Amino acid sequence: MSIRPAPLGILIFTPHRDVRRAIFDALDLDGDFVLLSARDATQLEALLEDAPPLHVVVVGAEGDPEIVRGLRILRACDRYASLPAVHVVDDRPGVAPAGGADWLRQGAIATELAQRVRQAVTTSLVPVVPVASARDYRFAFDAGAAWVVASIPQGCILETGEAMDRLCAGDGPAQGRLLAEVFHPAGGAAWPLPDGDAIACTLRRRDGMEIVGEIDVRHRTDDGEHRIAVGFRDLRATDMASRALSLLAVLEGCPSDDEGIGEAAALIADALDLDAFAVWSALPESEMGPSLITHLYNGPTPVEWPSPDGLPLLRTCLGGATLSRLVEGDDTASSDPLVDLLGLVSFAFMPLLDERRNVIGAMLAGRRRQGSDGRVLSLALRAATARFASALELRRAREQGRVRGLIDTLTGLPNRLLFNDRLDTTIREAERTGELFAILLVDLDRFKGINESLGHAVGDQVLDAVARRLRASVRASDTVSRFAGDEFTLILRHIIKRDDVLRIAEKVVQAMEVPLALDDGSELQVTVSVGIAFFPDDANRGEVLLRHADEAMYGAKSLGRNNYQLYAADTGVAQRQSAELKARLRHAVRNDELRVFYQPQVAAASEDIVGMEALVRWEHPELGMISPAFFIPLAEASGLIVPLGEWVLRTACAQAKAWDDRFGLRLRLGVNLSAVQLMQPDLAGVVASALRDSGLPPELLELEVTESISVKTVPRLVETLDALHALGCQIAIDDFGTGAASLDYLRRLPADRIKIDQSFVRNIGVDPDDEAIVKATIDVAHQLKRAVVAEGVEIEQHLQFLRSNGCEELQGYLFCRPLPVASFDKLLGERERLVGDGTQDRPAFRA
Repeated sequence: MSIRPAPLGILIFTPHRDVRRAIFDALDLDGDFVLLSARDATQLEALLEDAPPLHVVVVGAEGDPEIVRGLRILRACDRYASLPAVHVVDDRPGVAPAGGADWLRQGAIATELAQRVRQAVTTSLVPVVPVASARDYRFAFDAGAAWVVASIPQGCILETGEAMDRLCAGDGPAQGRLLAEVFHPAGGAAWPLPDGDAIACTLRRRDGMEIVGEIDVRHRTDDGEHRIAVGFRDLRATDMASRALSLLAVLEGCPSDDEGIGEAAALIADALDLDAFAVWSALPESEMGPSLITHLYNGPTPVEWPSPDGLPLLRTCLGGATLSRLVEGDDTASSDPLVDLLGLVSFAFMPLLDERRNVIGAMLAGRRRQGSDGRVLSLALRAATARFASALELRRAREQGRVRGLIDTLTGLPNRLLFNDRLDTTIREAERTGELFAILLVDLDRFKGINESLGHAVGDQVLDAVARRLRASVRASDTVSRFAGDEFTLILRHIIKRDDVLRIAEKVVQAMEVPLALDDGSELQVTVSVGIAFFPDDANRGEVLLRHADEAMYGAKSLGRNNYQLYAADTGVAQRQSAELKARLRHAVRNDELRVFYQPQVAAASEDIVGMEALVRWEHPELGMISPAFFIPLAEASGLIVPLGEWVLRTACAQAKAWDDRFGLRLRLGVNLSAVQLMQPDLAGVVASALRDSGLPPELLELEVTESISVKTVPRLVETLDALHALGCQIAIDDFGTGAASLDYLRRLPADRIKIDQSFVRNIGVDPDDEAIVKATIDVAHQLKRAVVAEGVEIEQHLQFLRSNGCEELQGYLFCRPLPVASFDKLLGERERLVGDGTQDRPAFRA
């Protein structure tokens, strides 16, 4: 009888939730590990008081002061003084811990971490250098590196990986060549090189072709023989994609006021290596003519910028023409006082256009030399024009006091759009000043019952009264908004002590306990559940703060409602709550608690329905409707997402087939796939079975994959999507813009459609940065031959902006909320009636 070895105790120590989640996902699949986690030194110190048996510590956020302090505490304990550590560093080249510590990049967590942890344990128990075979060398490098193994000291290449073979395709195998013939390190360094990473290098093929990249070098022992392993990264595609998208990244953090325009100009000039940059405003209603908003010049001596009236190229640009000499051979005349004054050899004047394609300004970008990246630079500058045009439009709108679409009509509070704008502004200010602030999410308890039993008119009275009480509970400098339905959000600024926020939360709860007086003279008792999250302790991004406040609010509901709870991801209470909900979720299908709702997708041109997205909802018998943002992560963490996802797929396919048989509209059905589902080896078989059992044609099923899922987090992702494509299904990249995917990544995936994330769409008309991202995303998608769907379309301004920029399909509350089966069936029946009566040829759908 064999005895199973005791599981290894792994301590995960990092303040970054995303990194911590990735480490959990990589190690939790292996039953040989017991995982403990700490996010800061204080939490680590408390954890160590119980003296848990630990074998390895996995450390993230190298150099973070809290991490440094925590490691000192760890090493001060006798039993952990020599505990082996594996350091996780970010994916930037050149980042690695000092002192020869064992490390790997974040991108290699899923594929390499478990093996690296076991290796660390083995190394600590047996003080010899572990023997590695040639087939293990690929784990020493980032995913996708082209690796070779060579002998020492001759440097003869003995073995190559598949990526290296592809680089040398048509050139003959690299085996038998010397490292010095193939790899030419920068600076003329001679082989054999010592261990090191991110060394600039040129790969030279036999045919003379040179490929610019960088190498990592590792020395290993293989069956007693000294070997050198080299991992080469081809930077050509990476550089092209990063240059095309880098502009969007630098613009994201800039505010949209005049100061923000100057800040954005400086960042753009730095990112694109420009010598001159300027933005002029030329609003048609202005009587002053063009005015210089911002400018900078990196020439040898300062210059005085001339008046716009004497610049012929600027006047031509303000007439609507783009004038460019970025690429050699461009025939744009360079005779211009400003061009001559600045000594520009390559330049571009680009008009800034509003939504109606009217010229409202101009932008100049130039260099005092000719570059070889003119075409890439031109694409990047087009994204910049969208950003500055949006900033000028927002400037004009604010000056004219046009705030339509930003105020909730029932309560008079800021709506979700304006709240998000204020939250972004508050975060930027807090980052500059270092101040603390809090987010409160206030949800009315059992509000659905009020609407159903007393009617929506009474429900509106309750919402209005709650809004007034919330405003009276906070300071004038705080923000109160109606976020959605019966949810309110608060921003409490300038917090000195966390206890101050708790007093305000208690004040809110107590204010609601006083009965509300209704118009008919009766009284109604209403209570609220409040969730609290702090910046920057709980998160430093707005959407994450809101999600954490949402989790805390559900914690308040699970404790009996009519109370408030702080977000605390790792406390025993939170773990018990999660465990209870996980246990209940396991039986949700059997207990008929899950529902599939359907949200229409409409054509931008006609506003007629062309598809629908299936969205799962959980109607808890005690807690009511639980947000998918809360229970889907629970399902993923517990593995329940696989059976739950298959149930949604089969239920939605059967329903879509029934509607297709009845109405014959050939509506496309969108169903989401999680990363866990995509790792199923038989996923294509599951989908084929669902299609076969339901009878739904494969071409009507669209499987949605979030952009944050990558080939690093999901092995064989491309192969899996190819198999689903081969069935006849369509593929969509969901939540686009939130995962920082490269152009090369988008090109490789067999996607038919890109869905722009609602976090960008809902800020159209509010944040010019997000407008620039939306425009650029549509352009990139069309260049890659992908169609575009915009999510989160809530107001007419969103519709007009997306339609004018070529977005094909739209989805959001402006047209229709997600509907249960009966309501969606009624909607399709109404469409059929309108067409049958001849009332409309293609009826538009509006909420």
